[in-house]
Amino acid sequence: MDPLRILHVIGQRPEMTGSGVYLAAMIRQSQQRGLASGMVAGVPAGGIAPAMDHLPSYSAFVRFGSAPLDFPIVGMSDVMPYPSSRFKDLRGRRLTAYKAEFSRVLQAAVAQFKPDVVHTNHLFLLSALVRKRFPNLAVVATCHGTDLRQFHNCPHLRRYARRHCRQLDRIIALTADQKREISGLYDIPFDQIVVVGGGYDEALFTRAPKSPAGTVQILYAGKLNRSKGVPWLLTSLQKIRDVDWHLHLAGSGSGPEFDDCLALAQKLGRKVTYHGYVTHRRLAELMKQAHIQVLPSFFEGLPLALFEGLASGCRIVATKLSGFAEIFGPARSDTIDLIPLPALETIDRPFPEDAARLEKALCERILKMIDRVRAAPDVDDPGADRIAARYTWARVFERTLAVYTAVAERRSP
Repeated sequence: MDPLRILHVIGQRPEMTGSGVYLAAMIRQSQQRGLASGMVAGVPAGGIAPAMDHLPSYSAFVRFGSAPLDFPIVGMSDVMPYPSSRFKDLRGRRLTAYKAEFSRVLQAAVAQFKPDVVHTNHLFLLSALVRKRFPNLAVVATCHGTDLRQFHNCPHLRRYARRHCRQLDRIIALTADQKREISGLYDIPFDQIVVVGGGYDEALFTRAPKSPAGTVQILYAGKLNRSKGVPWLLTSLQKIRDVDWHLHLAGSGSGPEFDDCLALAQKLGRKVTYHGYVTHRRLAELMKQAHIQVLPSFFEGLPLALFEGLASGCRIVATKLSGFAEIFGPARSDTIDLIPLPALETIDRPFPEDAARLEKALCERILKMIDRVRAAPDVDDPGADRIAARYTWARVFERTLAVYTAVAERRSP
């Protein structure tokens, strides 16, 4: 039997953000196992092919920023680490052009590459388009969490997304909680949704002995905006005085929220180093040095950075988001400390009156974790080791390959 041919599809840049890292990992793992891989991705006009370690032999790009798509890439988050536009603004002529251009490039890709399975990223507009355009192909979609947020935020796209995503052969979810949410929002049977999870590169994110904690190194890795909780983190750190710590901010953003985060960081002076957008290799170096990783988000799918930090021996302080207790529960509380979320005014915004409570909780939990680091710089937690072992990309791909095989066999004549 010939090896499976998998066409990977993503509507935005494939070398940036968590879903791009996921796509690159799926392609790399496919190639290592002898599967043929192709890719269709959205990129800026005039740019070169995205920098990926394992660019597939067949790659085709939908280019934003010039005719017919004379607007920036439509991002799955409203604030992306590069110029972007929003799904809530994708209407009329822009929506028609988006569908037409992706249809054109996908039609050529299917004709030339001849995939056995199409693996789309994000359970939303583009996955629905692929299903509609190719009813006879096996199509699998991975839900990354940000797509569910867009489902809530974009009523004008819900009907189209729900109608066609319900017909996907399989949907890959990150957690059991997410599986239940997908089933409810899209009215999809449970047996059509498979929990696979996200992963990390075990060759890149490895442990090194942590320095004895004179200065405790704290790391935040992600976009710099309000939905990630960054302003509350920076404000809470202003309250931690007479303690020797240093914060590393690794990430980027744009717009007023990003500017506000940088202004708050500047108030902390030399206690903060802003690294901007970093490569995965540089992120691995920062994680090896960091004692504590903090992720105070109000909304996530399953952030890969937490697996990367855990594999790098970081202690973690994070908000207790959907699915986190399910996955990270086996670790000890002195390794991973999950803070209950405050009540939210919107899907990713707390009520203004809860800001002080959240800042107080972050301050207290970070101080406790600093004390633990001073007592023992290196993590010794078998539960955390078991989590890290389960979520390597190799293990995640084993579960994904089983999905590919099942849907391909089901579709074969």
